[in-house]
Amino acid sequence: MYTRPRSLSLDPPEPTVKSHSPHFVALHCQEVGGKNYEASMMHVDTFIKDLLSSDAMRDFSRACVYLDKNYKSQEHFTALGSCFFIHDSLKNIQQFDFKAKKFKRVVGKEISSDTLLTTTMLEKEKFPQHYFPDCKWSRKGFIRTRWALADCVFDLVNIHLFHDASNLVAWEKSPSVYSGVRQKALGYVLDRISDQRYEKLPYFIFGDFNFRLDTKRVIESLCSTATMQTVREDGTNEVDKLIFRESDNDHKVILELEKKLFNYINQDVFRENDGARLLEFDKELSVFKDRLLELGISFPPSYPYSEDCSQSKQYMKTRCPAWCDRILMSPSAKDLLLKSESEEKLITYDNMGPNVCMGDHKPVYLYFRLTFGAGKNANKHKCCVVQ
Repeated sequence: MYTRPRSLSLDPPEPTVKSHSPHFVALHCQEVGGKNYEASMMHVDTFIKDLLSSDAMRDFSRACVYLDKNYKSQEHFTALGSCFFIHDSLKNIQQFDFKAKKFKRVVGKEISSDTLLTTTMLEKEKFPQHYFPDCKWSRKGFIRTRWALADCVFDLVNIHLFHDASNLVAWEKSPSVYSGVRQKALGYVLDRISDQRYEKLPYFIFGDFNFRLDTKRVIESLCSTATMQTVREDGTNEVDKLIFRESDNDHKVILELEKKLFNYINQDVFRENDGARLLEFDKELSVFKDRLLELGISFPPSYPYSEDCSQSKQYMKTRCPAWCDRILMSPSAKDLLLKSESEEKLITYDNMGPNVCMGDHKPVYLYFRLTFGAGKNANKHKCCVVQ
């Protein structure tokens, strides 16, 4: 499973596919067409064509590609893309038709785009406008597909949650108001994919959750011995900037915080030991601990990387680095992955393109094996899901 926001480079996925040789690849994209989608949407079809014809995908003769590209339909546009590739060696695979309420065999290559409103092989929803009381209606939502690989059936959900609009607002309290909005939206998705309309199945949810570190707590930790200066806008009482200075050492500035500025003096703290020191401030998933599980994180924060190709390992100074891009699963889905403790070593949960400019997010992937049947007739298929 891959989650791959925003970037259209083919370079990192190809080595990943070649090294793991998966039989089933699920690729989830957010912000199809990029941030300037009106000008860039025309390049998406070329990217998909190049991906389908690439050397790494040569033995994947079946594919289902769903792209929400119609940005003129504000009511429905989510800019989500869900792409699935089936290896020639995988004989028995079916996809669920949500209208007919039955599985259908996957044959050939199908590409669906526009608003996807007539496509019955998925469920797509955009979060309602009342989720955005103080800002423009955002292109956030989710896409759900359902799959049957031999005797294993499961849902794959592509999700894009809300970002932090202002570092200054995120700093005001713990947890931040933005965390509460994401919690509400994620809870809505979990309720929708587990309601009574269809059989309840194991599910994997992967995408840009926009999970952030607890801004107030992480700043208090990074600046524990610093003094804070508040800069206000001329003629108003509104906070424009916070400046944290060392108490001694000539009062050296260690952090500058503005609405869209997070300029910390030492970026190494976010990269050393894959940022493990900061995982204690990654708390947003804890609200769903009974419904969503995750394998251990052993990669650096996935956002916000520099979009300068010469600085592929550097974070932008816009936001506090965080693990926005994740692959989560229901407890029953984790049981599919881990039939025994010995199988855990066969699973990889990592990022891609650490040395390549991928845009402001680094893609994350989960590689695992599903075992069908039992005993000497057991058949193992390798799956790779990418966010």
